[in-house]
Amino acid sequence: MSQKIKSPAPSLEAMRHSCEHVLHQAMDELFPGLKRAMGPATKDGFYFDFDPDYSSHQSYKISDSDFKRIEARMKKIIAANLPIVRQEISITKARKLFKGNPYKLDWIDQIEAKGEKTTVYWNGKPDQKDSSVDLCKGPHVQTTGQIGPFKLLSVAGAYWHGDEKNKMLTRIYGTCFPSQKDLDQFISQQEEAKKRDHRRLGKDLDLFSFHPAAPADIFWHPKGYTLMKNLFQYWRQIHERDDYLEVRTPVILSRQTWDQSGHTTFFIQKMYRVLTPDAKKWNMALKPMNCDGGILIYQSRPRSYKEFPLKMGELGVVHRFESSGETHGIIRPREFTQDDAHIYCTPKQVKDEIKKIIDLCFEVYQVFGLKLDHLELSTRPEKSIGSDEVWEKAETIMRQILKEKNIPHKINEGDGAFYGPKFDFHLKDAIGRTWQCSTIQLDFAQPENFQLEYTASNGQKERPVMIHRVLYGSVERFLGILIEHFAGAFPLWLSPLQVKIIPITDDQKNYAQKIKAKLFEEGIRVEIDSQSETMQAKIRQAQLEKVPYMLILGKREASSPDNQVSVRQRDGQDLGAIPLEKFINSIKKQIKEKSLNLTKI
Repeated sequence: MSQKIKSPAPSLEAMRHSCEHVLHQAMDELFPGLKRAMGPATKDGFYFDFDPDYSSHQSYKISDSDFKRIEARMKKIIAANLPIVRQEISITKARKLFKGNPYKLDWIDQIEAKGEKTTVYWNGKPDQKDSSVDLCKGPHVQTTGQIGPFKLLSVAGAYWHGDEKNKMLTRIYGTCFPSQKDLDQFISQQEEAKKRDHRRLGKDLDLFSFHPAAPADIFWHPKGYTLMKNLFQYWRQIHERDDYLEVRTPVILSRQTWDQSGHTTFFIQKMYRVLTPDAKKWNMALKPMNCDGGILIYQSRPRSYKEFPLKMGELGVVHRFESSGETHGIIRPREFTQDDAHIYCTPKQVKDEIKKIIDLCFEVYQVFGLKLDHLELSTRPEKSIGSDEVWEKAETIMRQILKEKNIPHKINEGDGAFYGPKFDFHLKDAIGRTWQCSTIQLDFAQPENFQLEYTASNGQKERPVMIHRVLYGSVERFLGILIEHFAGAFPLWLSPLQVKIIPITDDQKNYAQKIKAKLFEEGIRVEIDSQSETMQAKIRQAQLEKVPYMLILGKREASSPDNQVSVRQRDGQDLGAIPLEKFINSIKKQIKEKSLNLTKI
């Protein structure tokens, strides 16, 4: 008796890609004349861009209020179990098929210029009147019936090709999962992510703001900049301990420098170019990375193997032009601080130095309660500098390190830096999302580019190896991740305000000033709430500000012989009256140990 072989389950990417095709088929049916642009499957779902102008004088206004009927039509298409058919067609036929759609014709021009095959996918058989077709490489499921539970999430504006000079389109985001349980879990995570959105919390907690005067750049308010300074301070502590030397390099460097490093060839699209008053064309650029400045410091005098490993770190402000569609609060601004370090060493020292950096990365993650989700080894990209031999050597070393450290990893083919392979650390936050943060890059190419040398133990001139690395990555991005990870309730050591003093009446103001002075002397960030509000209103305000501790001062506390304070935590726990000295000793211990949670006093 023969047994029927069960077809393998479709991949999540194929399912989401197919669901995106069902979306634009439903949109075609519900909004006749709407022009389709493009849309891919993504890490979390899919999106598709539409041109809402369907005639020279009329336009659809599509909003999330339309989602219910769009989803109903999509469910009908899925239930019909239509075959999804792939066809390879000529450029001529493709232009005829998509005549009148400038977005598809633009896409076809690009396909022709690259010499690629022109493929389309049909929902339904190609000869059927009600079938739907789109330009696409795939992959897709075999029929619409294989598409799992889905949901439309949001609608937003997006420029064609992400270019602000192009027309604004309407982008619809959605997601799809194999089971309803998976979808429900994702939706729940999304709702929690909205509550934790760093842009909302940044406004609510008065951390930062954005202004048209500097689009996509951050204006730090006092509390937000205190957070940044705390990250800087911790960075400096661990780097001084590990014998790094902190440097500072100019924000603007000459074009010649960027030409030599290869940035004008491989990174020019992101670079702010500068024209000085004495030049006719741009001759300098704002640095998008700190490496070139560090290299120039290395070159400033002869170097010896006795200095190695030479570890120079920089909290350097860099600029990268991101389109408005790419920017995202403080997580992806145009100006940010990169916590770079460059290690110059001998070839024999490379493996040990990279292993030390990996250990340092894990130490930092533990301090902030972040866990490694996965590590990626990114290999040589299509556009790169350096010989095949050098790249093979660098990638071999990186693979050996992973094996010797016994670290599970993924290979990200072709996504290395243009000068060398790299490790990318992807971290998991409190609600299960992943973020790429730390990077370690092994570079044999730039020392060759800049003719870097050192005197070896045999007295001969040798070429050093250069290791690039960041721990936070972008400090601003890392802080944005922390805001969402902690939902704004920062650990005591990191919190911009650690203690708020709440006098119950004006009679306790002098006592409040005395308590504040003692806390300030101990290096504790403290302020007094002297507003003319009730005690309960002040407590509520401090909780909204997510201040770790509140000290309630009344007549009893003010007259106590041992300077008592009534302590309340931001979670509402009332710890009762405690001698001030005991309170100070307890929170200083928490701060020193960088405790993630408020501990019992």
